[in-house]
Amino acid sequence: MRGKSINLFLMDGDANGRIKCTLANWTGIAYKIPRTELDKCKERDDLKQSGVYFLFGVSDQTGKLVVYIGQVGARKNGEGILNRLQEHKRNPEKDYWTEAVVFTTSNNSFGPTEISYPENRFCNLAIAANRYEVKNGNDPTSGNITEEKESELEEFIDFAKLIMGTLGHKVFVPLSQVPTPKESPVDGEADEGIKFYLTRTVKQYGITVNAAARQTSDGFVVLRGSSISPQDDNTISVGIKERRKSAQVDDNYVLLEDVLLASPSGAAMFVVGKSANGWTSWKTQDGKTLHDLESDQ
Repeated sequence: MRGKSINLFLMDGDANGRIKCTLANWTGIAYKIPRTELDKCKERDDLKQSGVYFLFGVSDQTGKLVVYIGQVGARKNGEGILNRLQEHKRNPEKDYWTEAVVFTTSNNSFGPTEISYPENRFCNLAIAANRYEVKNGNDPTSGNITEEKESELEEFIDFAKLIMGTLGHKVFVPLSQVPTPKESPVDGEADEGIKFYLTRTVKQYGITVNAAARQTSDGFVVLRGSSISPQDDNTISVGIKERRKSAQVDDNYVLLEDVLLASPSGAAMFVVGKSANGWTSWKTQDGKTLHDLESDQ
């Protein structure tokens, strides 16, 4: 993949304030707007247009990252994206969000039919990535567009995904995705990254756990389909105990989702339910430990 030049304009001269984002050869415009700074955007004409928006926050109940994805068409009275965000700000049922990310265009090219397509795609991409709890109650319709327009909108979506990550939200990136796939020098196939395995008999519980994981730029991801110990002890931290308690598992304690931990040792303790050294516990298919691989580099 070639490099990209992205222009970030700190509208308030503050990295924690409003940010406008543009990309060379792209008609789109993105804004990152803290909830507390909405009123400062009243004079911006491009925020009175059609667009797709994301409301980001954290659930008080689960502590999980949450997102609501919506779209709005421009109205004859000049009301558009900003007006919708202000409506959400006044809605007590949407008190969880702390900032919005908005995508619109420099030429106001989103018509009422086209705007539904990116909303639908963004929503499905976020659900598939499973990093955020998606708060949308219904699956948005994709609309009825021509294949030419679909191709154009898919290009818009690709750029928007890139910008979303730049603005700090990996809402479209699956937990187990490796940072940068590389070409295999042998057969030209994409290298999906090294997978690590952990098999351990937990004698005090009389069980054997089998887990697989990948190391990513975010940490260590225990992969869906791994088995974990149904019990734990006090040699692990309260935080890992909570992660084990909240993880989605079936009746046999097999993970139904990817689970991100900050470190290899944290991931190993999450799996076995007791103290463990992740640098020696996780091994490649040919038996090399994570420590071995780090030492070879």
